[in-house]
Amino acid sequence: MNINIDIPDEVRVYLEAQVMTGAYNSIGEYFLDLVQQDQKRKAQAKLADLLLEGIDSQGQEVTPEYWQNLRSTVLGENGIDNPNDA
Repeated sequence: MNINIDIPDEVRVYLEAQVMTGAYNSIGEYFLDLVQQDQKRKAQAKLADLLLEGIDSQGQEVTPEYWQNLRSTVLGENGIDNPNDA
């Protein structure tokens, strides 16, 4: 996909300098890196929100039965053999 954007001259000079110093192979690569950093930042923020939600939740008592049900669910649904069953 090709995208055309208008950027101020001082930004263009900065981008060209980044390419000339070898930090990036092209201006397109620089923008791709920015997008990837933004995606990573948003994923980290989502994970932090989910962790806080888990911390704030009521929770569940962890018993031997809980672990057995969890193992059965995970191992059974994924078709993975449990080495302890042999």
